[in-house]
Order: sequence, then C-alpha cells, then structure tokens
Amino acid sequence: MPKRSRMPITTITLDAAGTLIRTTHPVGDTYLQIAKAHGAELDAKALAHGFGETYAAMPPMAFTDAGGAKLDALERDWWRALVRQVTERAGGVKRFDDFFTSLYSYYAKGSAWTLYPEVLPVLTGLAARGYRLAVISNFDSRLPGVLSQLGVLKRFESIVFSTEAGAAKPDPGIFEEALKRLHITAEEALHAGDNSDADFAGARAMGMHALLLRRSGGATPPHEAVDLQGIWPYLEQLA
Repeated sequence: MPKRSRMPITTITLDAAGTLIRTTHPVGDTYLQIAKAHGAELDAKALAHGFGETYAAMPPMAFTDAGGAKLDALERDWWRALVRQVTERAGGVKRFDDFFTSLYSYYAKGSAWTLYPEVLPVLTGLAARGYRLAVISNFDSRLPGVLSQLGVLKRFESIVFSTEAGAAKPDPGIFEEALKRLHITAEEALHAGDNSDADFAGARAMGMHALLLRRSGGATPPHEAVDLQGIWPYLEQLA
C-alpha cells in the first residue's frame, strides 16, 4: 500500500509568555515594589506563592462578543479579581485601585517583558526558510503593544489572544480562530508553547503538530525541547 503523502508544515504558531517572552523581574518582586509606592508592605513569599496558585484557579481569560471598551473593562475586571486575591493573601493594599492601575499599566510596557535569548535568531531563521509565523496566546489586548515595543510584532501575520478570540487554550476555539485567520489546515501548522495542557495537548487535539518547551530541563526530543532551538530538529525529523 502506498504511503499517504504528508502535508508539509507551512506555519509556526507560538505561545507568548513562557515561550517568546518572560517578565523582566519576578512577578512577586514587581507586586512588592509597586505596592510600596502606594504605601503598602506586602509579604514577598506570600506574593510569590499566591500568584501562581491564584492564576491557576481563575476562570479562563476569554470573553465572547466583546470588543473595544467592553473588552478592556472585562480584561481589567479579570485581572483586578486576581490581583486582589493575591495581595490580600500577602497583607492587603488599602489604596488598591491606585495600586492596581499602576500595576496593570506596568505590564502593558515592553520594559516589563524580555524576549528569551534564542527567540530573535529562531524567528529570523524560520522566516528565512519561508515559514509563516503567528502567535496564539492566553493573553489580553496588551499583547500586541508589548510585542511591538519589543520589536517583534511585525514578524507575525496574526496575533490571536484569548480575550478577543472568546476561547482560551486548550479550548479548540482559539486554535480554530487562528487557523481561520491564516487560511490553513491544522496539518500545516506546528504550535510551540510551554504548557503541556494548554499548548501541547490543545494543539495536538486540533490535529496540529506540537512542540512542548520545558525550559527548566528534562525535555525529551523531538516533541519536547528546552528552548525554541528545539524547533529545528523537530522540523528536520518531519522532512
């Protein structure tokens, strides 16, 4: 029986936080410093532990039929609920609204984020080889501005973030929206991200190729890698 021909990968979709970018400073340190500027002394350890636990327990950051001012309000409310829980566990902030406004504005700045060292060379290499590039992220409408300030926005054909898409990874809806915008099939796309459920399992369930980043180590090639350089051996084994 003849082998089925495999559709070549034409497009690479990438997660944002943890894959392309990371916070310039630990989240707990940033919360602590901005809280001090608003007259509050918070417990650093409680902040560090509280953010991860609270984020994991929050509902998906995705909203349907929302745009413009309505979307902005929904995004802020989502983050306000998270930040309030985190800070209350760490001692509380009396001037919370002022504190939250400063914190939210801070994370809209490119300076709050840093590209991982290998990102620019990998993006350049992928583009040189003719791959189309896009972002699929459980982020909010601040993402395009952040990527623009970091100098990489124009490298991507599409930026699909969960609040606008109305679905958050691993929900197939956000992947479907990305594929629709790019006018491609799932078989043509390779998605790379750092979350085993949201990125790896979510993409594979859609029929996409997937690469899981384990930046802390313990990656098993070719489906796992310690950074985005691992995309090269993955693509080679498909050739």
